[in-house]
Amino acid sequence: MTSGAPQDSPSFMSAPGALPVGVEAPETIAYNLKCRLLGPPLTTDQLQHERLSKRLALGVLSSDCISSSAYGSEEILIILLPLFGLTAYSLLLPLTGVVLAVLILVTLTYRWVVTTYSQAGGSYVVARENFGPLVAQVGAVALMLDYIVTVAVQAAAGTAAVTSAIPALSSYQLEMTVAVVVLLFYGNLRGLREAGRLFAFPTYFFVASLALVIGLGIYRELTGDLPQYDPAHAVGAVPLGQGSALLSVGAVYILLKSFANGGSSLTGLEAISNSVSAFRAPQGANARRTLVIMSVLLGSLVGGVSWLAHQTHAIAYESGSPTVISQVARATLGDSTLGHVMYFVVQFATMLILWTGANTPFNGFPYLANFVAGDGYLPRWLTKRGHRLAFSNGIIVLAVLALALILGTGAHVDKLVAFYAIGVFTGFTLAGFGMAKYFRTHRTGRWRVKSVINDVVGATSALIVVIFAVTKFTEGAWLVVIVFPVLVVVLLRLRRAYKREEALLAALPAGDTRRLPVKSVIVVLIDNVDLAVLRALAYARSLRPDQLRVVHFVVDTTRAEQLSRTWDEHHALSLPLEMIECPDRRLPRAALELAEHILSADEGTQVTMLLPRRQYGVLLGRLLHDRTADQIAATVSQVRGVAATIIPFDATRTSRVLRRRGNGAEGATDVAAAAGGSSGRARAHKSVVDVGPVPADRVVIAAATPRRTAVLQGRIRSVETSSVGSAPTFHCELVDESGGVTLMFYGRRRILGLEPGALVRVEGRMGDHNGFLAMANPTYELLPGDGRKQ
Repeated sequence: MTSGAPQDSPSFMSAPGALPVGVEAPETIAYNLKCRLLGPPLTTDQLQHERLSKRLALGVLSSDCISSSAYGSEEILIILLPLFGLTAYSLLLPLTGVVLAVLILVTLTYRWVVTTYSQAGGSYVVARENFGPLVAQVGAVALMLDYIVTVAVQAAAGTAAVTSAIPALSSYQLEMTVAVVVLLFYGNLRGLREAGRLFAFPTYFFVASLALVIGLGIYRELTGDLPQYDPAHAVGAVPLGQGSALLSVGAVYILLKSFANGGSSLTGLEAISNSVSAFRAPQGANARRTLVIMSVLLGSLVGGVSWLAHQTHAIAYESGSPTVISQVARATLGDSTLGHVMYFVVQFATMLILWTGANTPFNGFPYLANFVAGDGYLPRWLTKRGHRLAFSNGIIVLAVLALALILGTGAHVDKLVAFYAIGVFTGFTLAGFGMAKYFRTHRTGRWRVKSVINDVVGATSALIVVIFAVTKFTEGAWLVVIVFPVLVVVLLRLRRAYKREEALLAALPAGDTRRLPVKSVIVVLIDNVDLAVLRALAYARSLRPDQLRVVHFVVDTTRAEQLSRTWDEHHALSLPLEMIECPDRRLPRAALELAEHILSADEGTQVTMLLPRRQYGVLLGRLLHDRTADQIAATVSQVRGVAATIIPFDATRTSRVLRRRGNGAEGATDVAAAAGGSSGRARAHKSVVDVGPVPADRVVIAAATPRRTAVLQGRIRSVETSSVGSAPTFHCELVDESGGVTLMFYGRRRILGLEPGALVRVEGRMGDHNGFLAMANPTYELLPGDGRKQ
């Protein structure tokens, strides 16, 4: 082991202490309220614990798909009965058979999708990889519309299950549906783990309950004991037709329309492909098995409900209540006391799975929006994880749009179905044709057979889209037909705006290598290397600081690695880049802790934080970019001795920017000065550091003795590498629950594995560095469980 005590401080000085890991500052009222409502924040390294097992994933992600068996058969009968009368019950079975055949084909396609594309995205990723970004946006719009309508349909259908069992609640159907969506919205804001545990049970409960009904119904039908309803004399039933020639134009049109309605049974099949990244490893294999099990369950339940509806002549009511599945359960379970109890159990299970089926989009939509936004076709604030590691912004957008749709249709399932299948089957179409092209391109395995099957899936799904658009046009599908291309154009325009901004910001001028004499401590917070950042660095040098630090808070390790490589490529920057861990993604709080850390070394220090901010048009800027710089400035400016300065850069007025490319900073606005008095310091806030299982000889950092050997264990909070061209050195801060220590490695600029968030055990001789504990060239061991690689 090569180890020695750093000698940066004279020996006559007082004994060095541990680096601080907490700050004295109050939390805001809004943040305290958020913690009360949603629970404590989850750190980024806990993301690995939010993955789903196959059993949990089947419950969480299959509820939408499996619950469609509760209304798929009814939607077919609603169309058939007014024209064909009692003959509709005979036509129900072959139409259900066609729907199940499509189910098998689509399942084959998505089975290949989740195996080939093991990240979230589903048909969007398939279309992007095989047809390019333009076609991919068609898939993105299709899936997003599907998710929005799914929330509305499932919530409304669950309410219909309640009113079927308790007719007195029929007048409150809209209010109940809205309340359910709000509850799902709140539950998902709390995070995936809580949502999974809450929403997995109803799937298994419903499957077991409906399997009992189907099994008992088949038994009673075989024994001749299954009762029948009388649709001709039921009050409130849809009008019963007198029959029609099956080959007439009107009859064919109705058959196509009923088949399109029945296609609603297949909604939710794509949910697993859009959430593959939520599975535990191996993600592709686990997603494939879960998809097959889900499809088998769906096919069995849809077939069973259609068969019993055929045998019992279950009635389709104009109000949507009582539902067909409710009547099937009542007829099958009988009029005994036990039968009545079991009927309410089945209705309760149906209500639960339909309402929790509305939860599936709250898992899929944010992941999809994150994926599309990452490609630059949606606002980037949809890529940010929130307080509980969920994509909170995507959840909010989905809830608002779904509630608008519910209020607009009065929470009526049949009206909502008109918006449904176009988006669903457009996604199936792209997945089918995309996988067909993939197999023809790569030619692996039985590629000819696979490509033919996927072509059939794509063609069949495209035909269903056309059928649905034509037959449901006057019932609401016209809105989807119009909105669909408009949304595609909007996504393409957003991408164009981002590309224009990136091209402008990438116009990097030659750097200024002069080292100016300076006086104060300036910290420049960066997230990229572009013209805006270089203008901020030039301005920082002009202020003649005593110390100039360039800091990047690590929220995404992949992005941090790319930034580090880009920084090294620009030698003229001549500054070290410091990476600091930000596990809970609270950038304002991380900036506050950094400022307190600097002040703790010398209370007389004046800290200035420079925040490069790219400015855009008022409306477009608010849509495409968040206001993180403002949030950081507002937070750190509360502390005495800290000032925040925002360096604006107008990224929309290209000609003016290009004229000034060589003129340094474009002007800075000082938005906050130091807060006077000691009142800026309030109650203490201690950071919670998980150091994992500890060895018996481990010493907490604050208790380590200078000039003696110690074994320490903790997490890397920040790393700093020397600039290119200078003597190679690598510094990092190791923190535990008591404090921090600086680890210094001479002769090296980077050490693989030592990065923000890594869990490490080190051994070496304690020394002093700038008045704080330090350890030079220690031996180290990387420990498992850092949770950084996702």
